Amino acid sequence: MARHSRYKEAGVDLDKANELVKRIQPLVRQTFHANVITDIGGFGGLYSLDCSDMKSPVLVSSTDGVGTKLKVAFWADKHDTVGIDLVAMCVNDIIVQGARPLFFLDYLAVGSMDLERVEAVVRGIAEGCKQACCSLIGGETAEMPGFYGPNEYDLAGFAVGIVDNPQIIDGSTIHKGDQIIGLASSGLHSNGYSLVRRVLLDEMKMSPDTYLAECGRTAAEELLEPTQIYVDPVMKLLKQFDISGMAHITGGGFEDNLERILPKPCQAVVEKASWERPPIFSILQEAGKISEEEMLHVFNCGIGYVVVVRERDLEEVLDRLAGMGQKAYRIGEVVTREEDAPPVRLV
Repeated sequence: MARHSRYKEAGVDLDKANELVKRIQPLVRQTFHANVITDIGGFGGLYSLDCSDMKSPVLVSSTDGVGTKLKVAFWADKHDTVGIDLVAMCVNDIIVQGARPLFFLDYLAVGSMDLERVEAVVRGIAEGCKQACCSLIGGETAEMPGFYGPNEYDLAGFAVGIVDNPQIIDGSTIHKGDQIIGLASSGLHSNGYSLVRRVLLDEMKMSPDTYLAECGRTAAEELLEPTQIYVDPVMKLLKQFDISGMAHITGGGFEDNLERILPKPCQAVVEKASWERPPIFSILQEAGKISEEEMLHVFNCGIGYVVVVRERDLEEVLDRLAGMGQKAYRIGEVVTREEDAPPVRLV
């Protein structure tokens, strides 16, 4: 005879939580490398480090979420890609400093435990970890009735990577004449979705099935396109070239993110017409009557990651990226910064 559970009456089903662990174990194990020495379900994830090839190993960490892009997932009832976004937003930050991602942990809070939905979210997280070549070694799923709506959830993640201290990239070697390469984004990535939702969902009244002819797919497919994970091309470039600096282009656009890596004597001149913008940005700008200045400050506008290289390496780096299947453009250069001039200039 089944036991009567007051906790279940209150909205928390421990049996479903145990069933979830069984369901996601195969997904999580697919991300394991030889360094992982615990299985899912322990109190903590154990990861063995071999630093024998490094002089002075440094751990690099980052934490992030997906933001209100989750509201679009609820709107479309599609949950298998936001986990990729979660991983991307963390690992793309740590590779900026030259770190190789090692492992990832996630936190998922739900209003009620829908096993199919939660499994889809974790499937996306595992896929993101595979793309980033890191292991999903732990996480937490919390059922919180009354805190979130029955069909709502929130996501946060935490990534750890490693880099040898002499190999840390912090932008300090950037100098006049360096060339700026932009790696194409896969679309909106995971920034600016409060504005996206205001314009396209609230004002334009788009439905998930609304067909966006310019994009060649539905609104749900376009808006839930996951954030590009740049780990593979960046790690390969680091092995072959002298990289002066890198930046993940997220909220704040070029101005805020490039400024973080530029030495004070340097100014980054970014040529706005030098790359191809995905059509979703034009759709948003026109429908929302958004200024060009605000577009470039809120959204990535087609460039998700920036690499600064020596002028002598420019063409070879572009060729190598093309050979990896990564679309990239020369989008500007570093010049001497005049007194009182901004660190980043868009022309």
